[in-house]
Amino acid sequence: MVKNMAINWTQLFKKYKGQWVALKDDERTVITHAKALEDVIDKSSRLGFDNPLLFKVPTKIANYIGSNGT
Repeated sequence: MVKNMAINWTQLFKKYKGQWVALKDDERTVITHAKALEDVIDKSSRLGFDNPLLFKVPTKIANYIGSNGT
């Protein structure tokens, strides 16, 4: 059974607004961050993380209401 638990990324939005971040598998721990995606990928790889979760932090937080397709 898979649990769908929301992750609070409030601090992520505040600290890394407008940047790319690489996260560990826990989807909470930031490996590295930069303005350019290529820099984040390169830094992650040099730190031993070849397949991190990559995320572009928006500059504004907007509400979204949608469907998950089920």
